[in-house]
Amino acid sequence: MIVPPIAVLALVLAGCGETPYRAPATTVEDRAAEEARKAADKAGDRLYSSRVRPAQDVAHSAADLDGVEVMKVTGGSTAGPGIELVLRTSGTASQPWSADAPVTVTRCFALSFSTTTEWHRYGTREVACPPGRPLAFKPWPKTPEIPDERLKKALPRVPSGGTADEAKVRAAVASLRLDPAIRVDVLREGDVVGVALTVKPDPSVDDALDCTLARVAPGRTSVWSPSRIQRMPGEGGCGVGYAVHPQPPPH
Repeated sequence: MIVPPIAVLALVLAGCGETPYRAPATTVEDRAAEEARKAADKAGDRLYSSRVRPAQDVAHSAADLDGVEVMKVTGGSTAGPGIELVLRTSGTASQPWSADAPVTVTRCFALSFSTTTEWHRYGTREVACPPGRPLAFKPWPKTPEIPDERLKKALPRVPSGGTADEAKVRAAVASLRLDPAIRVDVLREGDVVGVALTVKPDPSVDDALDCTLARVAPGRTSVWSPSRIQRMPGEGGCGVGYAVHPQPPPH
């Protein structure tokens, strides 16, 4: 009878008093640490943005996430080489078929963010937790609300066949005494005057701009807000040119 080579190897090892190698079982602590790493990666998914953001804004956004503590921030903004955050997270695991209480561990991970880095490439790596308490941040500044209804009432009406007066439109907007955080753009083309009121999105999120457009033209004065997709950063839907030449929402 011909004995297969694998069987021969097993017989030889048994004769030498040795047993085949087996990888050690993963401990409960290891699985808990892996859960902590997953929490850090999940935080990275929430924090990633393709636009340039100051390091403090990214860190502040991280601190707002449940179960995430910011221990260290390195760098000025996500432009160029970007920034690095050290986040402290926790993970919990239990031993199957065991009455022992679950094990919870706390770990720190360094994540890198840059506009030149692809999504989900944070290079998450475990590091020693920096000494001291987590970083604390002041509340985000409140985003001012654009007074659409007041703007409608203040803007002049131009009769058919007339011409919109840019000076009167500017005076109407000035009479609203808008919050300085609201940007005002006015553009005149021919007999039409366009107005764009824009507020930068909350630094805690990479979200759509808050903007209102107005068009003062012979026979009709209109005030509206573009669709959300048009108000996303980089889309240009809040530009004053769109107030003069309105664009239909994308299908």
